[in-house]
Amino acid sequence: MNKTLQERKEIAFARGQANAAAVYVDRAQGSEVWDIEGKRYVDFGAGIAVLNTGHNHPKVKAAVQAQLEKFSHTCFVLTPYEGAVSLVEKLNAMAPGNTPKKSILVTTGAEAVENCVKIARAYTGRPGIIAFNGSFHGRTNMTMGLTGKVNPYKVGFGPFPNDIFHVAYPNAYHGISVEQSIEELKARFVCDIEASRVAAIIVEPVQGEGGFYRAPVEFLQALREICDQHGILLIVDEIQTGYGRTGKMFCHEYAGIEADLMTSAKGIAGGFPLAAVVGKADIMDAPIPGGLGGTYAGSPIACAAGLAVLDAIEEEQLCNRALKVGETFMEHLTALKAEYPDLVGDVRNLGSMIAMELVKDGDVNKPNPELTKALSAKAIESGLILLSCGVRGNVIRFLPALTIEIDLIDEGMAILKRSLKSLL
Repeated sequence: MNKTLQERKEIAFARGQANAAAVYVDRAQGSEVWDIEGKRYVDFGAGIAVLNTGHNHPKVKAAVQAQLEKFSHTCFVLTPYEGAVSLVEKLNAMAPGNTPKKSILVTTGAEAVENCVKIARAYTGRPGIIAFNGSFHGRTNMTMGLTGKVNPYKVGFGPFPNDIFHVAYPNAYHGISVEQSIEELKARFVCDIEASRVAAIIVEPVQGEGGFYRAPVEFLQALREICDQHGILLIVDEIQTGYGRTGKMFCHEYAGIEADLMTSAKGIAGGFPLAAVVGKADIMDAPIPGGLGGTYAGSPIACAAGLAVLDAIEEEQLCNRALKVGETFMEHLTALKAEYPDLVGDVRNLGSMIAMELVKDGDVNKPNPELTKALSAKAIESGLILLSCGVRGNVIRFLPALTIEIDLIDEGMAILKRSLKSLL
C-alpha cells in the first residue's frame, strides 16, 4: 500500500515537494510510528524537531480537543481570544534577558524570519541583513535569500532580495575559527555594505540544515558586541534549537546574551502550525498597527497546544531530559566512531541536537554523502526514521522527542548499527 500511495503522490504532487521515504503514516504515539501496512518504526526525527513532547502527548491532545469544542478559528487580528494572549505572556516571560518583551504569533518558521526582517528594517530604517554560510531560514523568497545553502533550497528560484550578505560560520571541525568568521564579518563592512546600513545579523546558535554545528559561546558574545557597537539588531533563530531541544529552553542562554529578536517555531505547539517572534518591546512596536499579522496567525487550536506543551516541558523537566537523551545517544555514537574511524569523522551534540558526520578514509575533507543517503534509506527500511543534513550532504542528524524512552534509543541505535554494517 505504501508503494501504491507513493505512485499516486508522484502523479498528484509537484516533484519539488518530495518525501524522504515512501512510508505513509497511519498512527503514532510517543516515539513510535506505524505505517498503513502495520509496520512499526522508532522515530529519531520527531517531525524535524517539531515533536519535542512526542507524538500525541496526552496534554496536547486534551487541550486541542477541548479547544475544538469551543471554536477552531476567528482570526486573531479580527476577534482575538485569551489562549493567544496567555501563550504570548508566557513567551515574553521565558525569553532570555531582562529587557521587557513583546511578541507576535504567526504560522511557520519562515514567516517568523520574514517578520523579523520587517521589524528590524522598520526599527532601524536600514536595509541590510547579514546571515551565515550553511544557514537555513526558510523557503520563502526572503528566507531563501538568507539561507546559506543552495541545493536544493535555492536552485532555479532567483533572483533573491538585495542587501543580503553571507559570512563564514565558525566550525572547528572544518578549520574555520571564531576569529576568521569575525574578521570576515568586519570585511563585509568594508567591502560590501557599511555597518550603518545593516539592520540585522541573523544567526542560528546551532546550525540545523547546515550540519548541526554549534556557534561557540565567544562567537555569539562577539556578535552581540558588534551589533551593540554599530546599532545593528541581533536576530537569533531558535526555530530548531528552541523549546528545550539543547538542554536550555532557548539555546542562546548558554552564551548569556540577549537577542533583540528571536524566532520560535517547530517544538512550540506539539505538531500544530504555530511560530512566534519574541523581541525587545520597543523594537517589536516599530511597525504600525496592521503591519504584522496573518489569517491563520496564532490559531486558537495551535495556541491551546502551545500552552499544553509549556506545561509538559515544565512538569516533566524536559530540558534536563534533553541532556540525558543526548548523553545516551553520544555513548552509542562514540562507540560507533571508535569501531569505524575511517567512516565516522565526527560525532557531536548539544543536548538532544545530535549529529554523526560521515567521511571517507577518516578525512574531514572527503565527505561521504553516498553512504549517508544509503544509511538513511536502509535505516527506514529496517524500521528507524532518520534524517540527514549538511551543506555537503554527509551528516546524519538525530532529533528524538525529548520524552523518548531509553530502551527505544537503544533499539533504534541497534538498528542503525546493523544498517551501517550491512552497507559495508
